[in-house]
Amino acid sequence: MSQTIFFSVGEPSGDQHAGRLIRAIGNHYPGVRTRGFGGAEMKKAGCRIDLDLTQHAVVGLLEVLPKLRQFFAFADQAEDVFRAGDVDAVVLVDFPGFNWHIAKRAKKYGIPVYYYCPPQLWAWGGWRTRKMRKSVDHVLAVLPVEENYFSAAGIPSTYVGHPFFDAVQNATLDAPTVDQLRAKSRRGEILVAVLPGSRNHEVHRNWPMMLESIRRLAVKHPDAKFLVAAYRDSQCLWCRDQMTPADADLPIEFFVDRTSEVIEVARCAMMVSGSVSLELMARRTPATVVYRVGRFLYTVGRLLVKTRSLTLPNLMGDRAVFPEMVSVGSEEPAIEFLTASVDAMIGDEFYFQSLLRQLDDLRAVHARAGASERAAQWIGGSLGLESQADAPAQTIPNAVFPDPTKYAATEIRRAA
Repeated sequence: MSQTIFFSVGEPSGDQHAGRLIRAIGNHYPGVRTRGFGGAEMKKAGCRIDLDLTQHAVVGLLEVLPKLRQFFAFADQAEDVFRAGDVDAVVLVDFPGFNWHIAKRAKKYGIPVYYYCPPQLWAWGGWRTRKMRKSVDHVLAVLPVEENYFSAAGIPSTYVGHPFFDAVQNATLDAPTVDQLRAKSRRGEILVAVLPGSRNHEVHRNWPMMLESIRRLAVKHPDAKFLVAAYRDSQCLWCRDQMTPADADLPIEFFVDRTSEVIEVARCAMMVSGSVSLELMARRTPATVVYRVGRFLYTVGRLLVKTRSLTLPNLMGDRAVFPEMVSVGSEEPAIEFLTASVDAMIGDEFYFQSLLRQLDDLRAVHARAGASERAAQWIGGSLGLESQADAPAQTIPNAVFPDPTKYAATEIRRAA
């Protein structure tokens, strides 16, 4: 009898990760059916989409409140599927506020619940650990710190690696763009990637600081070329609009949907904190990280956030490979931080090479593709299935994982 796995995925990034996992499940266990809440990537992978939940993704309490009734209706829809008795396992991907309800309803019917790409309770929201222990049978952790944290909290957990590295390995770079940029590098231009964020509010808060840093760096390093990788056309246009007539000669080039290509060819980068740091790590590109927040959010964050680093590669290792800073209040300290960090990466070869060595150490341990395969094989094994694929199951030994309570992260400095 064919088995069915129900997925609940609410964000575009989770849809991509789930799509790769569903393809891996289909490769190893062709008879398994997948269905549930997700998006276009899951549908392309062969999943039956009962609801495109990615169209309802929200961020923050103010966005959630008006949609509460709608989300409860979605949870009722999932429970109708569980009640019918045709689901053998539930896989949750991120989106914790909603997925707690899916997990709770699945448990009412004795269905095992697995959390892939779990919420970062180890960094904030630790009070929800008890809720997770009651409703989740196993965590498929994507960071070493997650396996250690959830296991210590009494929640069975297995580290499978981060699916972002699968995306990097399988990405097809645009060859003309890469060739064009490498030609600039061969001519002696120093290429600096500038990544202002993927969300509009991130771009609006951080790009003005980055632009001022570029102005200062261009004076000191006339051979530098700044490659701004925007996520959307509208964001690219907004960034251009912030430039003044005096910026006409700035060595800036704008790109849309070419982030991987820009990271691949750049010597170094300045970036807004986010998961793209994993791609910089995988592509061996040192970066300096900034994130600007308002005073209220900063105050609340100091109470809730329990980790000393916002940058994933720093959390994966026992050192601060990517210098980082949270900016609140005056922009000037953050501008100085960005300028000094990139200046050192361009002008201090000894420092630059030390960053590359640290990145190589991290990549050797953590930047391993295959997370989707390992997760698929774990899920299949938990359901008593036998893989039909040739590739044997691969594990990552625990011995290489740092203790999350002992890593030496960079100081996150406050710009008063």
